[in-house]
Amino acid sequence: MSHWPNPFIEQRADPFILHHGEHYYFIASVPEYDRLEIRQAATLDELRNAAPVVVWRKPQHGPMSELIWAPELHNIDGVWVIYFAAAHTQALDAQGMFQHRMFALTCRDTDPLTGRWEEKGQVKTPFDTFALDATTFRHQGKQWYLWAQKAPDIAGNSNLYLAELENPWTLRSAPVLLSKPEYDWECRGFLVNEGPAVVVHNNRLFVSYSASATDENYCMGLLWIDLEADPTQSDHWHKSPNPVFTTCREHRQFGPGHNSFTTTPQGEDVLVYHARNYTEIEGDPLYDPNRHTRLKLIDWKENGMPDFGIPPADTH
Repeated sequence: MSHWPNPFIEQRADPFILHHGEHYYFIASVPEYDRLEIRQAATLDELRNAAPVVVWRKPQHGPMSELIWAPELHNIDGVWVIYFAAAHTQALDAQGMFQHRMFALTCRDTDPLTGRWEEKGQVKTPFDTFALDATTFRHQGKQWYLWAQKAPDIAGNSNLYLAELENPWTLRSAPVLLSKPEYDWECRGFLVNEGPAVVVHNNRLFVSYSASATDENYCMGLLWIDLEADPTQSDHWHKSPNPVFTTCREHRQFGPGHNSFTTTPQGEDVLVYHARNYTEIEGDPLYDPNRHTRLKLIDWKENGMPDFGIPPADTH
């Protein structure tokens, strides 16, 4: 099936779909920002109506007690891992930014919906600053950690960094800066590079990411590197000077982004993303619940680059 209902799942932002073994798994931010829930289904299509199972709730106090954002579910060497961003307060810091850090949970049981999850604490990096949106992937025989973080000496909210993992919650290598907001379309409202996601096609590894404020300015950018190149050398990476997936006013799809990738059983690459169908947001866009999960097939050009096209209109 290549034409899914749009929206696919309502009121779920920052969507992440994992195809692992015999199942598809779905995890995303919930509007209350207070819990982690997973859906499981035998097919991608069935995820839409699968019942969510809450696997973790935020505590009343402490570093993970507020604003649970953008979880991702991974399976690393047979261990389930959830990465998520959390803060100890909803208040902004002296720079006017939220105070999130990245955290990890692990589960060694077969089924992540019924298994026991263990808190592994903060995923620490060389600087203790605003951090969010971590993902992980296997490449060149190593497990990598890719995330967004504020750098003390770089203007803006967040840049993209890459490091090798010692284990799912501990970095092995020094972070490498892959991208920072520099183009106009990355700096609208806020200077943001966040929400990285990885897809491999032919001889390249691609990293999509999201940029600008989370209103209609939100859009997707693209990095890529040859599969044989050393990913810890920043000059081996290429960056598109233009966004690759943006607001479509004709289809009333605004602020598409914070994507992940999955595949159909036939091996087709699927873009998983969120977008709103209106721009009239009251107050902070962050607290507007109607960033809905949407799916779209990716086309691949003859030159090996992805063509994300334009966000399709709502179908219901």
